[in-house]
Amino acid sequence: MNLQGMIISLPAILLALSVHEFAHGYVAYKLGDPTPKYQGRLTLNPLAHLDPMGTLMLIIARFGWAKPVMVNPSNFRGNKEKGMLLVALAGPLSNVLVALIGGILYNLLVKFQVQEFWVLLVFYLIIIDVSLAVFNLIPVPPLDGSKILAGLLPSNQQYLVYKLETYGPFILILLLITNVIGMILGPLVNALFNFIMLISHFIIG
Repeated sequence: MNLQGMIISLPAILLALSVHEFAHGYVAYKLGDPTPKYQGRLTLNPLAHLDPMGTLMLIIARFGWAKPVMVNPSNFRGNKEKGMLLVALAGPLSNVLVALIGGILYNLLVKFQVQEFWVLLVFYLIIIDVSLAVFNLIPVPPLDGSKILAGLLPSNQQYLVYKLETYGPFILILLLITNVIGMILGPLVNALFNFIMLISHFIIG
């Protein structure tokens, strides 16, 4: 991504990260946990959610993260494991939804030949949201995928995921440095991107 692309993509990155973390906090709050509200995370204000390194990685490598929303599952109504699964899913799903809305908007902008700047901005919004969604599904702590995996496993096997928490960040750094993440997730990001563009084009007609 060139300098112009980085500058144009910044609003898309801020929105993608903010929506992702807000979704986590909102679902946790609706399940009965007031922690995200007390910590000021029930907002789309990027300043409440940004992690400097994660944001920089999104700009450079298209894979990154925001400041995690703190959640206390003991406050959840009903099944705690299912609650954490829903909270974890909320982030990636919110980004897919934003990407779909972006796809519809992109097709409308192209159809009506709107200024290229806005077309590029929406394009970056789609690709950033898709990348963030796919990246966060990696089943390595502290990413959402690890909590989703733990929620799908039987209670007596969830510890296998939690045991990785100490080493998770180092595993992710190693995967990023060696470009293993790019090689594995690149095709998945492209596939989801193409699917969203196909669906949004079908919606526009």
